[in-house]
Amino acid sequence: DTSGEYITIISPMAGSPAEEAGLKTGDVVIAIDGEDMTGVNPDIALQSILGPAGSTLVLTVEREGESAPLDIEITRAKITVPSVEYEMLENDIGYLQLFNFGENTSDEFIDALQDLQDQGMEGLIFDLRGNGGGFLYTAVNILSQFIEGNTPIIYQVYGDGTEDVWETNSGGIALDIPMVLLVDGGSASASEITVGALQDLERATVIGTTTYGKGSVHYVLPLTDENGAVQVTIAKWLTPNKRFIHEIGIDPDVIIEFDEEVWEAEGIDNQLEKAIEVIMEIVQ
Repeated sequence: DTSGEYITIISPMAGSPAEEAGLKTGDVVIAIDGEDMTGVNPDIALQSILGPAGSTLVLTVEREGESAPLDIEITRAKITVPSVEYEMLENDIGYLQLFNFGENTSDEFIDALQDLQDQGMEGLIFDLRGNGGGFLYTAVNILSQFIEGNTPIIYQVYGDGTEDVWETNSGGIALDIPMVLLVDGGSASASEITVGALQDLERATVIGTTTYGKGSVHYVLPLTDENGAVQVTIAKWLTPNKRFIHEIGIDPDVIIEFDEEVWEAEGIDNQLEKAIEVIMEIVQ
């Protein structure tokens, strides 16, 4: 997230150098290779993080709960960003995890959803944990699979009070499938648009922890003579019930913290276990 004073980590991507090095949601990058980032535009600072695969850098981060900044060494790598993973669990419960809302994600998502339905899926667990967002139109395409066409799902409200309304497309392939959503503090932006719409329209039960809270639209105004640029917030996103997302996030219907100790010791995902429990209550 580059909208604040410093770069803030929304969520490390699965299998990425950031995840392997131990970066966490909410980490604030205050220095890069020992250079203080105070007063440096986060979009510019981000360029210092990028570099050739195999090279290293050190990010100094402030982390909630830590009394002093942490130095985290990262080895850069060429990153292949996954979009969708899915499987059929016991009792014909489909599990579909979405990692981002990329350019080609819609087709991959629909193919996965159709495959699960062809296998006889009775209920769906849709996992958006750690999904930092992506393209708005991808969120619209995905929501259109679960919600009747021409339904308002997001309002983009400008400073002068005017608004754009985004509606679902017709032809959804899973309009009636029972569903629960998994979310956490790393679910942001397009993820929150998706969560907010499905929750407001009572299309899914949301399980996990409060989402990140990134729901603003920015425009960059270049200054004359290449003297930099100014980033201006021009609009904010609202859910179908006109709830603000930005700096607030979305609270789940069922709040349950991820138990990292149980995961590391036994490989049990307690949030997923809760999702299975809830979806089984719905489908039975």
